[in-house]
Amino acid sequence: MTVWCLGSINADHFYTVPHLVEPGETLMVQNHSKGLGGKGANQSVAAARAGADVCHIGAVGPDGDWAVKALAGFGVDVSRVSRVDAPTAHAIIQVDVAGENAILVYPGANMMIAVPDFADAQPGDTLLLQNETNGTVEAARKAKAKGLRVVYSAAPFDAKSVQEILPFVDLLLVNALENASLETELGNIETDRVVTRGAKGAEWIGVAHLPAHPVIAIDTTGAGDCFAGTLVAALDGGASKEDALRRAIVASALQVTKKGTADAMPSKEDVDRVIGL
Repeated sequence: MTVWCLGSINADHFYTVPHLVEPGETLMVQNHSKGLGGKGANQSVAAARAGADVCHIGAVGPDGDWAVKALAGFGVDVSRVSRVDAPTAHAIIQVDVAGENAILVYPGANMMIAVPDFADAQPGDTLLLQNETNGTVEAARKAKAKGLRVVYSAAPFDAKSVQEILPFVDLLLVNALENASLETELGNIETDRVVTRGAKGAEWIGVAHLPAHPVIAIDTTGAGDCFAGTLVAALDGGASKEDALRRAIVASALQVTKKGTADAMPSKEDVDRVIGL
């Protein structure tokens, strides 16, 4: 089967800082690096590294050829990535000594994605979405009509956006804070749901609550994307809900032990070794 990921493609600019900058403060950084990022690209890479066949649907500007090449280098099908008349998106990411981050995102070309009709998709394929692009509701509706499983990673979080897309979603991915906000604003949600809880692990509501895999975090940027991509890849490969949850927990734990986002995604073999396969 195929995992179709409609999502953002960013140039991630990482700045290592002694602490996250305060309002009005000018701070000298300790290091700077640039890499491939964006929630969509990160999730596509995570799913591909986890063993899935992944086709990314996105857009870059005239300055984005390097990003498309990088995605392809991770084994992602980039034939649905278009070039548009807008700058490629970028993110400014501060990472402090404890691995915590603060992020600014300029969306650019991510808001000019042409939503496909999924004519090449097969029933049983998966569409993975986030909240960093245009076209998420339209894509979810079209994919659902074609018989695809629709998985929505509700970040950056907006309750109104979740409410709009929820009728077309088979699996909702949220963190603990997002889940609490959803329950407050929308009440009981019947859609299948996975809640990540940081050091307390992750829970597939009504299925399993598994503990976190203990590691020393170096950089937490992209951990949620790693979780989402790995979870979807495992489900696409036929894993049970609990086994997919376990693989996603381990993969995201391994990811935070390295610096970067897409470049830090672990392989299927990395996860297998930790699980003991």
